[in-house]
Amino acid sequence: MTSVFDLFKIGLGPSSSHTVGPMIAARRFRDALPEGASHVTAEVFGSLAWTGKGHRTDEAICLGLMGARPDTLDPDEAPVLMARLAIQKFIEAGGARIAFDAERDLILNFDELLPLHSNGMRFRAFDRDTLLMERIFYSIGGGFIVAEGEPREGVPQDVPHAFSTAGELLSACARARQSIAGLQMANECALRPRADVEQGLDAILDTMFACIDRGLACDGTLPGRLRVKRRAKAIHDKLRAGERSNNRPPHEIMDWVSVFAMAVNEENAAGGRIVTAPTNGAAGIVPAVLRYARDLCPGTTRAHLHDFLLTATAIGGLIKRNASLSGAEVGCQGEVGSAASMAAAGLAAVLGASPEQIENAAEIAMEHHLGMTCDPIGGLVQIPCIERNAFGANKAIAAASLALRGDGTHHVSLDQVIETMRQTGADMQSKYKETSQGGLAVNVPEC
Repeated sequence: MTSVFDLFKIGLGPSSSHTVGPMIAARRFRDALPEGASHVTAEVFGSLAWTGKGHRTDEAICLGLMGARPDTLDPDEAPVLMARLAIQKFIEAGGARIAFDAERDLILNFDELLPLHSNGMRFRAFDRDTLLMERIFYSIGGGFIVAEGEPREGVPQDVPHAFSTAGELLSACARARQSIAGLQMANECALRPRADVEQGLDAILDTMFACIDRGLACDGTLPGRLRVKRRAKAIHDKLRAGERSNNRPPHEIMDWVSVFAMAVNEENAAGGRIVTAPTNGAAGIVPAVLRYARDLCPGTTRAHLHDFLLTATAIGGLIKRNASLSGAEVGCQGEVGSAASMAAAGLAAVLGASPEQIENAAEIAMEHHLGMTCDPIGGLVQIPCIERNAFGANKAIAAASLALRGDGTHHVSLDQVIETMRQTGADMQSKYKETSQGGLAVNVPEC
């Protein structure tokens, strides 16, 4: 089972697979260092090499080797730690000082790929010239890390309602006479007390909404050579100024949803505190639709928002298991497409949909993101990523609305569309999978 706390991780921008994942992997390697290690190296491959600088993969690995965790590291502390490492050129582990010069010992390998996934990392520990330990990790999307030799899906967990396909999920709901959120909650409570689950859900919601608020309040320029200006605050200010107008267009609601999503992804691009949902590149969609449900759908309660997250988790878990959440593996359909599918399902649940209508909403949203490439300009999670979240959030709402107009009966199942996404990703050329070697990344000059 994929837990809500696996899929929605509190961490840092700008990328779950290229920032959060590498930091976790580097920390795992550091914690396992053998006695006598005097020197460590790190090497990254594939997409991690091609877009590592823009996604701050290099910084994430350095921070992880220094013991930092993405869920607890203060974003303002990261530059201080990096400056200290640049001067000292060593990390501390197990009470020992271990040599690590990022300029020399962190290698971007543009020519090789490791076998399991494009996002591969190899860490080595030496005692002088003797290799003491080598570990290979893969960042498989959404901040999930798999070490070489570990099962990709993790260790099976004993839960009351196991399901691995959408068809099995609907059958489980029918047998138990439970909603999708109810089944997911029962599974979560098999792993930890219900009070802890609810407290954790509140922490996720609070972090998401705080991220939106920060994004709406900040202006200026995003980091990186593109010099992209933040837009969320200016758009939000115009929307607020127009609230007293007697001539407000009906489509204004779309602007509100868009600005909520853009606020999150501008914070993500700035390296701020966000929730991976299910990735950082697509982190604005679920919070924007949650904010839409909270602020603009009458009668929405905190319990409804819990149901939203639990329902979204069930759908996201199916996508992760049967396809991928990784832009480096299947393109942006695995990131923005998955987030839109999860958000559509969550909103449908809030609005009283049946399990069949929820499955339909998730299917509609995913179906209309099939084939989307991941082609960030300059390797930065900015263009087209920020606007893609705005459109993904609006598509999610449209999908939920369409599903609620029906009875859940439809021709294309969610299972079929997830398998199609997997096949499409396998067929997609590597230059469209988060390498910045194709698409907008080569047709739009950096300026």
